Amino acid sequence: LILRLRRVPSSSRAERATLELVPQPFWYREAASFWQLTDDPELAFRVHALLGGTPAYRAMAFGPPSSRESFDRWVTQRLLNPASAIFREGSLLLWEESGVTDPAPYHGVLTAIGAGAARRSEIAGRIGRPATAIAHLLAGLQQVGLITRFEDAFRERRGIYRLTDPLIRLHELVIGPNERLLVRGRGTQVWTANADTVASKIYGPHLEDLAREWCLSHASSAALGGSAHDVLPATVACRKHRQGHEIDIVVVEASAGTRRRVVAIGEVTSTERPVDVAEVTRLDHLRDLLPDSWVLAPPRLLVFSRAGFTSDARRAAASRQDVELVDLERLYRSD
Repeated sequence: LILRLRRVPSSSRAERATLELVPQPFWYREAASFWQLTDDPELAFRVHALLGGTPAYRAMAFGPPSSRESFDRWVTQRLLNPASAIFREGSLLLWEESGVTDPAPYHGVLTAIGAGAARRSEIAGRIGRPATAIAHLLAGLQQVGLITRFEDAFRERRGIYRLTDPLIRLHELVIGPNERLLVRGRGTQVWTANADTVASKIYGPHLEDLAREWCLSHASSAALGGSAHDVLPATVACRKHRQGHEIDIVVVEASAGTRRRVVAIGEVTSTERPVDVAEVTRLDHLRDLLPDSWVLAPPRLLVFSRAGFTSDARRAAASRQDVELVDLERLYRSD
């Protein structure tokens, strides 16, 4: 939505003054308040994972679900219903961009990224094109704000691509591929059949997005061991396991006159089971693999979990000064 205010002076010269106001989506905490879901972080997370923070979507979905128990019914009636205003919104976002003349190849890229392809070579492989032939598609989608590129924290030109708008992800993974079933009123069947896809391809990546935002906007310097200038993913080599290990969260501090350094690393888990102490052990190992040039002091370890933590994990964290456990309650309400 762009609001344009134009003034044309009454003079001989054709002078014009134009003001463009571009409302941005709410951040996740503001969105929870706007949807009136602050009392239930889990429900706020699910809604935000599917619709994001665009204010207009609240009216288009006829308001929020009333409870977790009614959430699945709300999705099938309000989001997967062909009669609803939200049903085709995900596909229209691309059609409405003036610079996109042929949406088909762009949709292919969006579908590939939504399904988990993150690097250019992976995306190209999913859509059957050479990696060199999709540069303009990726650049176009970045320009209109539908995808974002995150650079690897430690290696240049090793960035990954992520979808920017959650509704695009819902459309590319659930609505679009199942449209023929949905128009026949089989929304409950589609939603149930895609439960694993929603958990791994929608909720998982979205929790990573919120974890990055928490580090940038809400976490205290005590929690991070410093301040967050960038929050990036990374891959580190491991001789012991003879493979690269992915790190979901790398918090980088940068200040005037000093070199960039890693102050914290984190793991994000979106399963419905509480996270055990094994995730802390894994982060201990990953911390040992960080490039020496990026580390001035041992970085703090951040463990993000949608379903909370086991008693063993909490005891382990309580006995250490370098571990922070972040569940949805803390993600939405504190630092």
